Amino acid sequence: MNTVQSLDELLALANKHVGICMSIYMPTHRKGPEIQQNLIRFKNLLREAENRLMMSDLRPSEIRELLAPAQELVNDELFWRNQQDGLALFVSTDSFHSFKASDGFEELVVVSKHFHLKPLIGIMARDASFLIIAISQGDVRLFECTRRRQNEIPLKDVPQNLTEALDLDDFEKRLQLHTGTENTKAQVLKFFKQVDRGLQDVLRDRRDPLIFAGVDYLFPIYREAGTYQYLLAKPISGNPEGLSGDDLHRMAMPLIEDILSDKERDALALYRKSAGTGLASRDIREIVRAAFHGRVGTLFAARGIQQWGIYNSESGDVVLSDTFDPSSLDLVDFAAIQTLFNGGTVHVLDSSNIPGGGSVAAVFRY
Repeated sequence: MNTVQSLDELLALANKHVGICMSIYMPTHRKGPEIQQNLIRFKNLLREAENRLMMSDLRPSEIRELLAPAQELVNDELFWRNQQDGLALFVSTDSFHSFKASDGFEELVVVSKHFHLKPLIGIMARDASFLIIAISQGDVRLFECTRRRQNEIPLKDVPQNLTEALDLDDFEKRLQLHTGTENTKAQVLKFFKQVDRGLQDVLRDRRDPLIFAGVDYLFPIYREAGTYQYLLAKPISGNPEGLSGDDLHRMAMPLIEDILSDKERDALALYRKSAGTGLASRDIREIVRAAFHGRVGTLFAARGIQQWGIYNSESGDVVLSDTFDPSSLDLVDFAAIQTLFNGGTVHVLDSSNIPGGGSVAAVFRY
C-alpha cells in the first residue's frame, strides 16, 4: 500500500484509468476505546463498496480480486491503532493507496472509472509550504513545513551561537530600564546579518513565507538585518529553546491559516469583480468544458457535494444525472482535477460560501 503525500502524487493518482476505481473516505479515531469503531466503520463501508461493485460489469471473481487488498486491512490491528482523524483509501486492479488526514472525512464510497479525489483536494490545495526560523540564545534552526508536517534543514554556513553576541537576560533588563542597549543591539544586528548571509543559498529562488520564532525584542532587529522579502510581519513570540519542530509547527499554523484565508477572500473578491463580464460562471456544464481546455484560473468547489454526470471530451457534451451509476463521475471533482492539471487554483469551501450557493463556480483566464 502506497501513501499519498503531495499534490503531485494526487494528480498522478488522478491519471489512473485502469478499469474500475474504488474510493473510500471515513472519519477515524486516534486513541481511546473509540479506536474499535474504526474497524467497524471500515467493514460497513467495504460492504457498501461491494454492493456498488455488483452494479458494475465486473464478475464476482473480479470483485473479490479488487477488494482483496482492502479486505486484508480487516486483520491488521496495528494499522487501525495508528490513525489520525480521517482515512482515505484508493483501490484499483493495479494500485492501492492511502491517505491519513488530521482533518476528518465524511463517510463516502465512490465506485467509478476514476478515483474520487475532491475531499483530498480540499486538504492538498491548502497544504501551503512555509519556513520557520527559530533563534534562541543557544542555536539557530530552520524548518521546512507544510500544513501536515515539518522537517529541519541542516544549516552549514549559519552561525549558531547567539550567546557570543549578547547576554539575553542582561539585554532584557537593559530594555526595561531603557538604558545601555545601543551597543548590544549593534552586536545582535551584526549577528543576524551573518545569519542572513548564511541563509541566502538555502532560501535562494524560494517564495515561501518565513516565520520568525523568538523573543519579541529580537524580531525587529532580525527584520532589519534580513534580506528575505517573504518574512511574515507577525512572529511566533517567545523563546523557542527547548521547543521541538512539531511544537513550532503547531504554533505557526494559525499564522498560515490566516494567509490561506486571505487568499480565499481575494479569490472570492476576484469572482465578484468578474461576474457579468463573461469571465466568471456558476454553470457546471460551462465550467467542466472550460476546465478541460485549461481556461479555469480559479475554481470554487463545494465540500461534500457531488454532481454526477458524463463529459464527452470529443463533442464537449455534458450530461447531468441525479443518481450515481458506474459510468458516471462527479463532475465537480473532474473540474477540480482538470483545473489543477492546467495550473489553476482550487478552493474547496462549504456550499454556503460558494458564489451563488451552488456546487461549483469559476473564474476564467480568458
